[in-house]
Amino acid sequence: MSKTKSAFFCQNCGYESAKWLGKCPSCNQWNVFVEEIIQKGNERIDKDEWKEFKKYPGQKVIALHEVSSAEDKRIITGDSELNRVLGGGIVLGSIVLVAGEPGIGKSTLFLQNSLRLTDTATLYISGEESEQQIKMRADRVGMHNENFYLLTETNTQTIFQEIKKMKPELVIVDSIQTLHSPFVESSPGSISQIRECAAELQRFAKETQTPVFLIGHITKDGGIAGPKILEHMVDTVLQFEGDRHYAYRILRTLKNRFGSTAELGIYEMTGSGMRPVLNPSEILITQKEEALSGIAIAATIEGMRPLLIETQALVTQSVYGTPQRTVSGFDLRRLQLLLAVLEKRGGFHFGVKDVFINIAGGIKVEDPSIDLAIVSALLSSYEDMPITQNICFAGEVGLSGEIRAVNRIEQRIAEAEKLGFEKIVVSRYNARATEKLKTNIEIIPLAKVEELYRYLF
Repeated sequence: MSKTKSAFFCQNCGYESAKWLGKCPSCNQWNVFVEEIIQKGNERIDKDEWKEFKKYPGQKVIALHEVSSAEDKRIITGDSELNRVLGGGIVLGSIVLVAGEPGIGKSTLFLQNSLRLTDTATLYISGEESEQQIKMRADRVGMHNENFYLLTETNTQTIFQEIKKMKPELVIVDSIQTLHSPFVESSPGSISQIRECAAELQRFAKETQTPVFLIGHITKDGGIAGPKILEHMVDTVLQFEGDRHYAYRILRTLKNRFGSTAELGIYEMTGSGMRPVLNPSEILITQKEEALSGIAIAATIEGMRPLLIETQALVTQSVYGTPQRTVSGFDLRRLQLLLAVLEKRGGFHFGVKDVFINIAGGIKVEDPSIDLAIVSALLSSYEDMPITQNICFAGEVGLSGEIRAVNRIEQRIAEAEKLGFEKIVVSRYNARATEKLKTNIEIIPLAKVEELYRYLF
Protein backbone atom coordinates (compact mmCIF):
# COMPACT_ATOMS: atom_id res chain seq x y z
CA MET A 1 0.00 0.00 0.00
CA SER A 2 1.25 3.48 -0.83
CA LYS A 3 1.57 6.00 1.93
CA THR A 4 -1.47 8.25 2.31
CA LYS A 5 -1.39 11.71 3.80
CA SER A 6 -3.71 14.68 3.99
CA ALA A 7 -3.07 18.40 3.73
CA PHE A 8 -5.07 21.59 4.05
CA PHE A 9 -5.44 23.88 1.03
CA CYS A 10 -6.64 27.48 0.77
CA GLN A 11 -9.62 27.50 -1.59
CA ASN A 12 -8.78 31.09 -2.59
CA CYS A 13 -5.08 31.00 -3.54
CA GLY A 14 -4.03 27.33 -3.21
CA TYR A 15 -1.67 27.77 -0.22
CA GLU A 16 -0.83 24.38 1.34
CA SER A 17 -0.58 23.82 5.08
CA ALA A 18 0.04 20.73 7.22
CA LYS A 19 -2.70 21.79 9.66
CA TRP A 20 -5.91 23.81 9.60
CA LEU A 21 -5.47 27.59 9.84
CA GLY A 22 -8.13 30.21 10.48
CA LYS A 23 -6.44 32.83 8.32
CA CYS A 24 -4.46 32.14 5.14
CA PRO A 25 -0.92 33.61 5.48
CA SER A 26 -0.71 34.04 1.69
CA CYS A 27 -3.94 35.88 0.76
CA ASN A 28 -5.13 36.92 4.29
CA GLN A 29 -8.60 35.41 3.79
CA TRP A 30 -10.44 33.82 6.74
CA ASN A 31 -12.02 30.33 6.94
CA VAL A 32 -10.88 29.21 3.48
CA PHE A 33 -8.89 26.04 4.39
CA VAL A 34 -10.29 22.61 3.52
CA GLU A 35 -8.71 19.21 4.05
CA GLU A 36 -7.85 17.12 1.00
CA ILE A 37 -6.40 13.59 1.06
CA ILE A 38 -3.25 13.23 -1.04
CA GLN A 39 -2.09 9.75 -2.01
CA LYS A 40 1.41 9.42 -3.41
CA GLY A 41 2.03 6.22 -5.40
CA ASN A 42 4.92 4.85 -7.42
CA GLU A 43 2.81 4.03 -10.51
CA ARG A 44 3.27 7.48 -12.07
CA ILE A 45 4.51 7.63 -15.67
CA ASP A 46 8.23 8.22 -15.35
CA LYS A 47 9.84 10.84 -17.55
CA ASP A 48 12.02 8.17 -19.14
CA GLU A 49 8.87 6.73 -20.70
CA TRP A 50 8.72 9.80 -22.97
CA LYS A 51 12.17 8.99 -24.40
CA GLU A 52 10.80 8.01 -27.84
CA PHE A 53 8.99 11.37 -27.83
CA LYS A 54 12.02 13.46 -26.89
CA LYS A 55 13.60 15.90 -29.28
CA TYR A 56 16.57 16.61 -26.97
CA PRO A 57 19.09 14.44 -25.06
CA GLY A 58 18.94 14.03 -21.27
CA GLN A 59 19.12 17.04 -18.98
CA LYS A 60 22.54 18.20 -17.80
CA VAL A 61 24.30 21.38 -16.67
CA ILE A 62 25.24 23.54 -19.66
CA ALA A 63 26.92 26.93 -20.03
CA LEU A 64 24.72 29.70 -21.38
CA HIS A 65 27.01 30.47 -24.34
CA GLU A 66 26.73 26.83 -25.48
CA VAL A 67 22.96 27.11 -25.90
CA SER A 68 21.94 27.67 -29.53
CA SER A 69 19.77 30.78 -29.90
CA ALA A 70 17.49 29.41 -32.61
CA GLU A 71 14.10 30.98 -33.14
CA ASP A 72 11.12 29.18 -31.57
CA LYS A 73 9.42 26.96 -34.12
CA ARG A 74 5.73 27.78 -34.38
CA ILE A 75 2.63 26.10 -35.77
CA ILE A 76 0.82 28.73 -37.87
CA THR A 77 -2.94 28.35 -37.56
CA GLY A 78 -5.49 29.46 -40.14
CA ASP A 79 -6.79 32.09 -37.68
CA SER A 80 -4.96 35.42 -38.02
CA GLU A 81 -6.42 36.75 -34.75
CA LEU A 82 -5.23 33.72 -32.74
CA ASN A 83 -1.77 33.94 -34.37
CA ARG A 84 -1.54 37.61 -33.35
CA VAL A 85 -2.58 36.95 -29.75
CA LEU A 86 -0.11 34.06 -29.36
CA GLY A 87 2.73 36.21 -30.74
CA GLY A 88 2.94 34.68 -34.23
CA GLY A 89 1.65 31.11 -33.87
CA ILE A 90 1.75 28.13 -31.49
CA VAL A 91 5.23 27.59 -30.01
CA LEU A 92 6.32 23.94 -29.76
CA GLY A 93 6.39 22.74 -26.16
CA SER A 94 4.28 25.64 -24.91
CA ILE A 95 1.35 25.24 -22.53
CA VAL A 96 -1.49 27.76 -22.97
CA LEU A 97 -4.39 28.40 -20.57
CA VAL A 98 -7.62 29.83 -22.05
CA ALA A 99 -10.37 30.99 -19.68
CA GLY A 100 -13.74 32.65 -20.14
CA GLU A 101 -17.43 32.74 -19.23
CA PRO A 102 -19.51 29.59 -19.87
CA GLY A 103 -21.05 29.59 -23.34
CA ILE A 104 -18.81 32.37 -24.68
CA GLY A 105 -17.24 30.18 -27.39
CA LYS A 106 -13.95 28.74 -26.01
CA SER A 107 -14.61 25.15 -27.11
CA THR A 108 -16.01 26.26 -30.49
CA LEU A 109 -12.99 28.45 -31.24
CA PHE A 110 -10.38 25.78 -30.51
CA LEU A 111 -12.37 22.98 -32.13
CA GLN A 112 -12.62 24.87 -35.42
CA ASN A 113 -8.96 25.96 -35.28
CA SER A 114 -7.75 22.40 -34.66
CA LEU A 115 -9.96 21.17 -37.53
CA ARG A 116 -8.21 23.70 -39.80
CA LEU A 117 -4.76 22.20 -39.01
CA THR A 118 -4.93 19.41 -41.58
CA ASP A 119 -1.15 18.84 -41.49
CA THR A 120 -0.97 18.55 -37.67
CA ALA A 121 -2.09 15.45 -35.75
CA THR A 122 -4.37 16.92 -33.06
CA LEU A 123 -5.79 15.16 -30.00
CA TYR A 124 -8.88 16.82 -28.48
CA ILE A 125 -9.47 15.59 -24.90
CA SER A 126 -12.95 16.37 -23.61
CA GLY A 127 -14.12 15.79 -20.06
CA GLU A 128 -17.35 17.71 -20.50
CA GLU A 129 -18.89 16.48 -23.79
CA SER A 130 -19.43 13.15 -25.52
CA GLU A 131 -18.07 12.24 -28.96
CA GLN A 132 -21.54 12.76 -30.47
CA GLN A 133 -21.80 16.30 -29.08
CA ILE A 134 -18.37 17.24 -30.44
CA LYS A 135 -19.25 15.68 -33.81
CA MET A 136 -22.46 17.77 -33.93
CA ARG A 137 -20.44 20.95 -33.26
CA ALA A 138 -17.88 20.01 -35.93
CA ASP A 139 -20.72 19.51 -38.44
CA ARG A 140 -22.15 22.89 -37.46
CA VAL A 141 -18.88 24.72 -38.16
CA GLY A 142 -18.68 22.78 -41.44
CA MET A 143 -15.10 21.47 -41.15
CA HIS A 144 -13.58 18.00 -41.41
CA ASN A 145 -10.03 16.81 -40.73
CA GLU A 146 -8.72 13.24 -40.94
CA ASN A 147 -5.83 14.20 -38.63
CA PHE A 148 -8.20 15.18 -35.79
CA TYR A 149 -8.76 12.66 -32.98
CA LEU A 150 -11.13 12.64 -29.99
CA LEU A 151 -10.72 11.24 -26.49
CA THR A 152 -13.45 11.57 -23.85
CA GLU A 153 -11.55 10.74 -20.67
CA THR A 154 -10.78 12.48 -17.37
CA ASN A 155 -8.15 10.16 -15.81
CA THR A 156 -4.72 11.61 -16.56
CA GLN A 157 -2.91 8.24 -16.55
CA THR A 158 -5.35 6.82 -19.14
CA ILE A 159 -4.89 10.01 -21.19
CA PHE A 160 -1.10 9.65 -21.16
CA GLN A 161 -1.33 5.98 -22.19
CA GLU A 162 -3.40 7.01 -25.24
CA ILE A 163 -0.99 9.86 -26.00
CA LYS A 164 1.94 7.40 -25.99
CA LYS A 165 0.16 5.26 -28.60
CA MET A 166 -0.92 8.13 -30.85
CA LYS A 167 1.99 10.62 -30.50
CA PRO A 168 -0.03 13.78 -31.31
CA GLU A 169 1.57 17.05 -32.41
CA LEU A 170 -1.01 19.21 -30.58
CA VAL A 171 -3.12 18.46 -27.48
CA ILE A 172 -6.25 20.39 -26.43
CA VAL A 173 -7.78 19.70 -22.99
CA ASP A 174 -11.39 20.77 -22.42
CA SER A 175 -11.32 21.45 -19.54
CA ILE A 176 -8.55 21.29 -16.93
CA GLN A 177 -11.16 21.44 -14.11
CA THR A 178 -12.66 18.08 -15.19
CA LEU A 179 -9.40 16.08 -15.10
CA HIS A 180 -8.36 14.02 -12.11
CA SER A 181 -5.12 12.28 -11.21
CA PRO A 182 -5.25 8.93 -9.39
CA PHE A 183 -2.40 10.13 -7.14
CA VAL A 184 -4.61 12.75 -5.46
CA GLU A 185 -7.69 11.55 -3.59
CA SER A 186 -9.82 14.66 -3.94
CA SER A 187 -12.65 15.47 -6.32
CA PRO A 188 -12.01 16.91 -9.83
CA GLY A 189 -11.89 20.71 -9.80
CA SER A 190 -10.34 20.94 -6.34
CA ILE A 191 -7.17 22.95 -5.73
CA SER A 192 -4.86 19.95 -5.41
CA GLN A 193 -6.34 18.13 -8.43
CA ILE A 194 -6.01 21.14 -10.74
CA ARG A 195 -2.43 21.72 -9.61
CA GLU A 196 -1.41 18.06 -10.00
CA CYS A 197 -3.07 17.61 -13.43
CA ALA A 198 -1.57 20.86 -14.73
CA ALA A 199 1.88 19.81 -13.46
CA GLU A 200 1.64 16.44 -15.25
CA LEU A 201 0.59 18.12 -18.51
CA GLN A 202 3.36 20.70 -18.12
CA ARG A 203 5.99 17.94 -17.73
CA PHE A 204 4.61 16.20 -20.82
CA ALA A 205 4.65 19.44 -22.90
CA LYS A 206 8.22 20.40 -21.96
CA GLU A 207 9.75 16.92 -22.29
CA THR A 208 8.10 16.06 -25.63
CA GLN A 209 7.98 19.56 -27.21
CA THR A 210 4.23 19.09 -27.79
CA PRO A 211 2.07 22.23 -27.41
CA VAL A 212 -0.85 21.84 -24.98
CA PHE A 213 -3.95 24.06 -24.72
CA LEU A 214 -5.85 24.00 -21.42
CA ILE A 215 -9.41 25.37 -21.52
CA GLY A 216 -10.36 26.62 -18.06
CA HIS A 217 -13.36 27.84 -16.11
CA ILE A 218 -13.71 31.15 -14.27
CA THR A 219 -15.20 31.94 -10.87
CA LYS A 220 -18.24 34.12 -10.22
CA ASP A 221 -15.82 37.01 -9.48
CA GLY A 222 -14.33 36.73 -13.00
CA GLY A 223 -10.99 35.19 -11.97
CA ILE A 224 -9.61 31.93 -13.38
CA ALA A 225 -10.85 28.99 -11.31
CA GLY A 226 -8.18 27.09 -9.40
CA PRO A 227 -5.00 28.10 -7.58
CA LYS A 228 -3.04 31.15 -8.67
CA ILE A 229 -0.07 28.86 -9.30
CA LEU A 230 -1.95 27.52 -12.36
CA GLU A 231 -1.35 30.86 -14.11
CA HIS A 232 2.33 30.80 -13.09
CA MET A 233 2.88 27.27 -14.42
CA VAL A 234 1.65 27.91 -17.95
CA ASP A 235 3.48 29.91 -20.64
CA THR A 236 0.50 31.91 -21.92
CA VAL A 237 -2.80 32.97 -20.33
CA LEU A 238 -5.63 34.05 -22.65
CA GLN A 239 -8.91 35.56 -21.42
CA PHE A 240 -12.04 35.29 -23.57
CA GLU A 241 -14.27 38.31 -22.89
CA GLY A 242 -17.55 39.67 -24.18
CA ASP A 243 -21.25 39.90 -23.46
CA ARG A 244 -23.17 36.78 -24.45
CA HIS A 245 -26.03 39.00 -25.64
CA TYR A 246 -23.71 40.55 -28.26
CA ALA A 247 -22.08 38.75 -31.17
CA TYR A 248 -18.56 40.08 -30.58
CA ARG A 249 -15.86 38.48 -28.42
CA ILE A 250 -12.41 39.70 -27.39
CA LEU A 251 -9.50 37.28 -26.87
CA ARG A 252 -7.07 39.13 -24.60
CA THR A 253 -3.53 38.14 -23.54
CA LEU A 254 -2.86 38.33 -19.79
CA LYS A 255 0.55 36.61 -19.90
CA ASN A 256 2.77 35.53 -22.80
CA ARG A 257 6.36 34.26 -22.60
CA PHE A 258 6.65 34.20 -26.39
CA GLY A 259 5.15 37.55 -27.40
CA SER A 260 3.53 40.81 -26.35
CA THR A 261 0.81 40.92 -23.69
CA ALA A 262 -0.69 44.00 -25.38
CA GLU A 263 -2.27 42.06 -28.25
CA LEU A 264 -5.93 41.13 -28.59
CA GLY A 265 -8.10 39.36 -31.13
CA ILE A 266 -11.73 40.17 -31.98
CA TYR A 267 -14.25 37.55 -33.10
CA GLU A 268 -17.86 37.48 -34.17
CA MET A 269 -20.04 34.57 -33.07
CA THR A 270 -22.01 33.25 -36.04
CA GLY A 271 -24.13 30.16 -36.65
CA SER A 272 -21.12 28.44 -38.24
CA GLY A 273 -18.60 29.20 -35.48
CA MET A 274 -16.29 32.07 -34.54
CA ARG A 275 -15.34 34.43 -37.37
CA PRO A 276 -12.19 36.58 -37.00
CA VAL A 277 -12.95 40.30 -37.38
CA LEU A 278 -10.16 41.88 -39.42
CA ASN A 279 -11.44 45.48 -39.31
CA PRO A 280 -13.24 45.89 -35.96
CA SER A 281 -13.70 49.66 -36.28
CA GLU A 282 -16.35 49.21 -38.96
CA ILE A 283 -18.51 46.92 -36.80
CA LEU A 284 -18.21 49.13 -33.69
CA ILE A 285 -19.62 52.20 -35.46
CA THR A 286 -23.35 52.21 -36.17
CA GLN A 287 -24.33 53.16 -39.70
CA LYS A 288 -26.91 55.97 -39.38
CA GLU A 289 -28.77 57.89 -42.07
CA GLU A 290 -29.48 60.91 -39.87
CA ALA A 291 -27.43 62.64 -37.18
CA LEU A 292 -28.50 61.89 -33.60
CA SER A 293 -27.62 63.76 -30.42
CA GLY A 294 -25.53 62.12 -27.68
CA ILE A 295 -23.24 60.17 -30.03
CA ALA A 296 -19.48 60.72 -30.50
CA ILE A 297 -16.75 58.57 -32.06
CA ALA A 298 -13.59 57.86 -30.03
CA ALA A 299 -10.21 56.87 -31.50
CA THR A 300 -8.87 54.40 -28.95
CA ILE A 301 -6.08 51.84 -28.70
CA GLU A 302 -6.88 48.30 -27.55
CA GLY A 303 -3.65 46.41 -27.04
CA MET A 304 -1.49 47.25 -30.06
CA ARG A 305 -4.28 47.98 -32.54
CA PRO A 306 -6.22 51.23 -33.03
CA LEU A 307 -10.02 51.07 -32.90
CA LEU A 308 -12.77 53.58 -33.55
CA ILE A 309 -15.71 53.01 -31.23
CA GLU A 310 -19.03 54.73 -30.77
CA THR A 311 -19.79 56.32 -27.38
CA GLN A 312 -23.42 57.05 -26.54
CA ALA A 313 -24.74 59.36 -23.81
CA LEU A 314 -28.24 60.21 -22.60
CA VAL A 315 -28.84 63.15 -20.24
CA THR A 316 -32.39 63.57 -18.90
CA GLN A 317 -34.07 65.53 -16.13
CA SER A 318 -33.92 63.62 -12.84
CA VAL A 319 -37.33 62.53 -11.52
CA TYR A 320 -36.12 61.13 -8.19
CA GLY A 321 -34.19 62.88 -5.43
CA THR A 322 -30.79 61.34 -6.27
CA PRO A 323 -29.73 61.50 -9.96
CA GLN A 324 -28.91 58.16 -11.60
CA ARG A 325 -25.48 57.37 -13.05
CA THR A 326 -25.58 54.23 -15.22
CA VAL A 327 -22.72 52.99 -17.43
CA SER A 328 -22.17 50.05 -19.79
CA GLY A 329 -18.60 49.34 -20.92
CA PHE A 330 -17.15 52.41 -19.11
CA ASP A 331 -15.86 53.07 -15.59
CA LEU A 332 -18.55 54.59 -13.34
CA ARG A 333 -16.03 56.48 -11.21
CA ARG A 334 -14.44 57.93 -14.34
CA LEU A 335 -17.88 59.17 -15.44
CA GLN A 336 -18.44 60.87 -12.08
CA LEU A 337 -15.05 62.57 -12.44
CA LEU A 338 -15.90 63.89 -15.92
CA LEU A 339 -19.31 65.15 -14.74
CA ALA A 340 -17.63 67.01 -11.86
CA VAL A 341 -15.18 68.63 -14.31
CA LEU A 342 -18.05 69.76 -16.59
CA GLU A 343 -19.98 71.10 -13.58
CA LYS A 344 -17.01 73.02 -12.14
CA ARG A 345 -15.17 74.19 -15.30
CA GLY A 346 -18.06 74.52 -17.76
CA GLY A 347 -20.97 75.50 -15.53
CA PHE A 348 -23.23 72.66 -16.75
CA HIS A 349 -25.74 71.53 -14.13
CA PHE A 350 -25.40 67.75 -14.33
CA GLY A 351 -26.19 67.49 -10.60
CA VAL A 352 -29.93 67.53 -11.37
CA LYS A 353 -29.72 65.23 -14.41
CA ASP A 354 -29.80 61.47 -14.89
CA VAL A 355 -26.80 60.35 -16.98
CA PHE A 356 -26.52 57.10 -18.95
CA ILE A 357 -23.37 56.04 -20.87
CA ASN A 358 -23.03 53.12 -23.28
CA ILE A 359 -20.12 51.85 -25.40
CA ALA A 360 -21.63 50.40 -28.59
CA GLY A 361 -20.87 46.76 -29.41
CA GLY A 362 -20.88 45.56 -25.81
CA ILE A 363 -17.11 45.93 -25.30
CA LYS A 364 -15.38 47.33 -22.21
CA VAL A 365 -12.89 50.16 -22.70
CA GLU A 366 -10.26 51.24 -20.16
CA ASP A 367 -8.26 53.60 -22.39
CA PRO A 368 -8.44 57.15 -20.87
CA SER A 369 -8.24 58.64 -24.39
CA ILE A 370 -12.02 58.16 -24.82
CA ASP A 371 -12.64 60.89 -22.18
CA LEU A 372 -12.94 63.54 -24.91
CA ALA A 373 -15.55 61.52 -26.83
CA ILE A 374 -17.54 60.85 -23.63
CA VAL A 375 -17.52 64.57 -22.77
CA SER A 376 -18.60 65.46 -26.33
CA ALA A 377 -21.45 62.93 -26.21
CA LEU A 378 -22.56 64.29 -22.81
CA LEU A 379 -22.57 67.88 -24.08
CA SER A 380 -24.39 66.83 -27.25
CA SER A 381 -27.15 65.12 -25.27
CA TYR A 382 -27.29 67.98 -22.73
CA GLU A 383 -27.86 70.53 -25.50
CA ASP A 384 -29.84 68.01 -27.62
CA MET A 385 -27.72 68.96 -30.64
CA PRO A 386 -26.09 66.25 -32.81
CA ILE A 387 -22.37 66.21 -33.59
CA THR A 388 -21.47 65.94 -37.27
CA GLN A 389 -20.74 62.36 -38.34
CA ASN A 390 -17.39 63.13 -40.00
CA ILE A 391 -15.52 64.00 -36.75
CA CYS A 392 -13.86 61.82 -34.07
CA PHE A 393 -12.05 62.47 -30.78
CA ALA A 394 -8.86 61.35 -29.01
CA GLY A 395 -7.89 62.97 -25.72
CA GLU A 396 -7.81 62.57 -21.95
CA VAL A 397 -9.56 65.11 -19.71
CA GLY A 398 -7.81 66.31 -16.55
CA LEU A 399 -9.36 67.59 -13.31
CA SER A 400 -8.71 71.22 -14.21
CA GLY A 401 -10.60 70.81 -17.50
CA GLU A 402 -7.49 70.59 -19.68
CA ILE A 403 -7.34 68.16 -22.60
CA ARG A 404 -4.26 66.00 -22.06
CA ALA A 405 -2.11 64.36 -24.72
CA VAL A 406 -2.45 60.64 -25.45
CA ASN A 407 0.13 58.16 -26.75
CA ARG A 408 0.40 56.71 -30.27
CA ILE A 409 -1.64 59.57 -31.75
CA GLU A 410 -0.27 58.82 -35.24
CA GLN A 411 -1.92 55.37 -35.31
CA ARG A 412 -5.24 56.82 -34.15
CA ILE A 413 -5.19 59.50 -36.86
CA ALA A 414 -4.27 56.94 -39.54
CA GLU A 415 -7.17 54.67 -38.49
CA ALA A 416 -9.62 57.61 -38.55
CA GLU A 417 -8.43 58.63 -42.01
CA LYS A 418 -8.75 55.04 -43.26
CA LEU A 419 -12.40 54.93 -42.20
CA GLY A 420 -13.21 58.16 -44.01
CA PHE A 421 -13.35 60.71 -41.16
CA GLU A 422 -12.59 64.29 -42.19
CA LYS A 423 -11.70 65.79 -38.77
CA ILE A 424 -10.15 64.58 -35.52
CA VAL A 425 -10.05 66.58 -32.27
CA VAL A 426 -6.85 66.03 -30.26
CA SER A 427 -5.00 67.73 -27.42
CA ARG A 428 -2.93 70.81 -28.22
CA TYR A 429 -0.08 69.07 -26.37
CA ASN A 430 -0.01 66.45 -29.14
CA ALA A 431 0.86 69.24 -31.62
CA ARG A 432 4.54 68.26 -31.97
CA ALA A 433 3.65 64.70 -32.93
CA THR A 434 0.99 65.81 -35.43
CA GLU A 435 2.92 68.65 -37.13
CA LYS A 436 5.07 66.32 -39.24
CA LEU A 437 2.21 64.04 -40.26
CA LYS A 438 1.27 64.09 -43.94
CA THR A 439 -2.42 63.33 -43.82
CA ASN A 440 -5.64 64.36 -45.54
CA ILE A 441 -7.64 64.48 -42.31
CA GLU A 442 -8.02 67.86 -40.56
CA ILE A 443 -6.42 67.83 -37.09
CA ILE A 444 -8.08 70.19 -34.57
CA PRO A 445 -5.88 70.82 -31.47
CA LEU A 446 -7.74 72.04 -28.36
CA ALA A 447 -6.49 72.74 -24.82
CA LYS A 448 -9.61 73.12 -22.63
CA VAL A 449 -13.08 71.61 -22.31
CA GLU A 450 -14.56 75.12 -22.78
CA GLU A 451 -12.86 75.34 -26.19
CA LEU A 452 -14.39 71.98 -27.12
CA TYR A 453 -17.90 73.26 -26.32
CA ARG A 454 -17.39 76.48 -28.31
CA TYR A 455 -16.02 74.49 -31.27
CA LEU A 456 -18.89 71.95 -31.36
CA PHE A 457 -21.86 74.20 -30.55
